[in-house]
Amino acid sequence: MVIMWTKLRKITFWILIYQLILHENVVSSEETSGCDSIVRPTNGSLYLPVKPRGSSTSLSLALTICAIILVFIVLVANGFNLIRKYIYEDKDNLDTDFDAGGRVSSGLTATTIVSQWTWAATLLQSSAVAANNGISGPFWYAAGATIPLLMFATLSVQMKTRAPGAKTFLQVIQARFGSRPHLVFCFFALLTNVIVTAMLMLGGCAVLTTLVQGLSLELAAVTLVTVIGACTFIGGLGATFYMSYFNTTIVFVVMFIFLIKVYHEGEGDQERNPLGSIERVYDLVSCSEGPEGNHARSYLTFLSSDSIMFGIINIVGNFGTVFVDQSYWQSSVAAKPREGMWGFLAAGLVWFSIPFTFATTMGMGYIALGTYYGEPLLSNAEVSAGLVPPAVAQSLMGKAGETLMVLMILMAVTSTGSAEVMAITSIIVYDLYQIHLKPFRRLTDSNCCILCGKSRGRMANRRDQCECSSMTDCIACTQDDKAISECNRTVKPNFKCKHHGNYRTYLNILRDKRDWCIVWVAMAIIPLTLLFDIIQVSLEFVYYFMGVLVGSSVFPIILSMFWARLTGKAIMYGAILGCLAGIFSWLLSASILNKEFNMSKFITNSAGNEFEISMLIANCVAIFSGAAITIIMSFVTKRHISEFETAETWEKTRDIDNPLSPWPELYIREFHITEMKLVYNRPSLEQMMTEFKKTNIIAFIVGSTTTILMIVFWPAVMTAIDIMSQSQFKQWIHLSDVWSFTAGIFIIATPLFMEIYSIVTQFKHKNARVRVHAAPEHELNNIMRSASPQVKTNSAGQLEQFNV
Repeated sequence: MVIMWTKLRKITFWILIYQLILHENVVSSEETSGCDSIVRPTNGSLYLPVKPRGSSTSLSLALTICAIILVFIVLVANGFNLIRKYIYEDKDNLDTDFDAGGRVSSGLTATTIVSQWTWAATLLQSSAVAANNGISGPFWYAAGATIPLLMFATLSVQMKTRAPGAKTFLQVIQARFGSRPHLVFCFFALLTNVIVTAMLMLGGCAVLTTLVQGLSLELAAVTLVTVIGACTFIGGLGATFYMSYFNTTIVFVVMFIFLIKVYHEGEGDQERNPLGSIERVYDLVSCSEGPEGNHARSYLTFLSSDSIMFGIINIVGNFGTVFVDQSYWQSSVAAKPREGMWGFLAAGLVWFSIPFTFATTMGMGYIALGTYYGEPLLSNAEVSAGLVPPAVAQSLMGKAGETLMVLMILMAVTSTGSAEVMAITSIIVYDLYQIHLKPFRRLTDSNCCILCGKSRGRMANRRDQCECSSMTDCIACTQDDKAISECNRTVKPNFKCKHHGNYRTYLNILRDKRDWCIVWVAMAIIPLTLLFDIIQVSLEFVYYFMGVLVGSSVFPIILSMFWARLTGKAIMYGAILGCLAGIFSWLLSASILNKEFNMSKFITNSAGNEFEISMLIANCVAIFSGAAITIIMSFVTKRHISEFETAETWEKTRDIDNPLSPWPELYIREFHITEMKLVYNRPSLEQMMTEFKKTNIIAFIVGSTTTILMIVFWPAVMTAIDIMSQSQFKQWIHLSDVWSFTAGIFIIATPLFMEIYSIVTQFKHKNARVRVHAAPEHELNNIMRSASPQVKTNSAGQLEQFNV
């Protein structure tokens, strides 16, 4: 289904682009004349007052919506837990909380990525870019943020083949380079999560306080945190997958409502809806005067210097936001390599339609309404705060539009907020507490078994070799699980298994730490939001500046998954010095452009383009200096590397594992593993690379091809059109319509179908296993023909059962 959808999208795209170019590249006088006749009637020399924009959604209604969402989240989270417990029979442990069992489908992975990447800033900032720069703004926002998702698919496959047992990308850095680089990148990862959470809350609170009567910033922050915390605390990462599906569905449905209202409702009562058709919007927008950086000061052109600068900044900044954000690595961890690859590729193509269509709808609608009323609906500061969509929704649909915007923002904030809370919690639990603060056992290297401390596999001496078995085959652990499940008391019995009991107790302690981390991280969001409000930092500045702070970490992280010659000192200095170089270049360029050192001017997007130029320079310096320093220092500090050292580098990352549930158990089907007693019995790296070679190639080809298409070919074609004519604008909106409706149908139907199919299949496998254990001997042959392929007989005729 993913391949069919991709082919349909490409065919539709080329048809519409062909039709777009065929039309004359001239705006006819008939299409641009008569501006006075389409604006709102005037009274003498003055325009009539703009339609009132006071908040009309009551506080009680907003809180009721939040309460309904909260109850729904609780039901979905508990439903997910019951399905994983009784259908998939997942163990109730720490790893399951963070990887949802490691067998999430590609459809559910795609909808989760789409939901996580649909921030409040996606909806608000993309519309602000469209309102400022015109028709090219939504494209550059969508393209710049889609490219990192598509390229991340390759990185996802690399991590799942070279470090299948890792739960965070930081564990790979720890295994390869040790504690110091690990702590440095823990800082950058947490910084990324703080920036994303700040943007999330700034945008969400700005919209809610604008649309809801009597809602203060403090109450808005507390309300959002309550919803986010409940979703994360009850269901863990797995519940966020199910919630993401509903969030994505609601976002698409609300977006379609606004799309129809602006472009396809039909021209009727202009006082009720001044827009309603593509022609009407075009006529109003063509009568508006665009920014100086646009060709002929038109909003209907791709020849826009401001848009191109924003596009470059957007690409650089979003590479940092995706590659350094643990929440996207968690989605990769929760799926196998193939499912993860298809999930990220489908997510990128689907997500593109959200800012592309939504911003084209609300941003161009905002410009058209400003022309109709004779003055902008918002001030420049309000546009920078991301209030364009609420203003358009309020003007066109009144209270109903406000309610839809409140619902849409709540969905966006809940999904992304839950993912960020889980990301921060996983870093604290897995990378800070478990490795640095209170590890179960201090180990010399990752090859040592955490249960007994002895070496495993290739590094082991026969006289002193780890012989620990997996918990899956441990009879004592099975008895412990049965005793705990049958105990109805609050205090459960202790683990009695001599081999795994102490470590299982330690993991239960970590689960308690996880719960407290979720609570405290969620609560910390409230003062973070208030702090950003006090220092008066706009959503626009935070969005532009994030690439300066975290962009230098991008290439060190990429190289840590690919390049064996990379050294710890190189990635440390590359990330730190690249960040400092980015900040310095920002201050220096901003001082030169503004001809003074004034921080208030540096963080404000004024009438000129000094803000964009300084941010462009800083973002580029940060990411490219980080890459250059990392590569040069690696060559200097490690002049030669042997084949043995290369192999040992990746064996270290493959040693990352949980001995209670070793990662090879997830790959029984792929590699036909028939002996899972020893925790180090695993497929070789060559086997993993061979098995998923095709997956890796597909991810690279699709990601790189689509990247070239979006940032080179498509913009080059559009720059051939100076200013869009009405017919060309109509074709552009049709392209947006087709892409968004196709993406919406795909992302709503595919995950639902795949998840239902997976649940039904797993239920049949479970029943087959039950029948095998209960059937008489003469019925076994008949059962085997209809049973799961994972249930088979060995050479002795005895039944073998694999837990897949």
